[in-house]
Amino acid sequence: QVQLQESGPGLVKPSQTLSLTCTVSGASITTNYYYWSWIRQAPGKGLEWVSSIDNDSDNRKYTDSAKGRFTISRDNAKNTLYLQMNSLKPEDTAVYYCAKSWYWAPREYDQWGQGTQVTVSS
Repeated sequence: QVQLQESGPGLVKPSQTLSLTCTVSGASITTNYYYWSWIRQAPGKGLEWVSSIDNDSDNRKYTDSAKGRFTISRDNAKNTLYLQMNSLKPEDTAVYYCAKSWYWAPREYDQWGQGTQVTVSS
């Protein structure tokens, strides 16, 4: 069973940078056809896909609001995923989840982390 665990600083000020970590256990993040994503849920709103990366190349995707500000990456040796978020805005406040899916069904997540709160406030 693949397990995901998010972590990261909880509170930052607008325009600052924050990096989230997702530590994966139970399987290698380079396993064929695994697909990895960050999803967030703002207070009172639904889930919003933020970014994805595949298992073995640098094929990365971002939602429009994240393009140019967020960077998804992975460290295969540490079996860990990252989401670096620059120029943070109050509207980035949300619980951030990392999740696993399959390459052929990238938005059908079958494993989730427990989520980590990010609050952007002055």
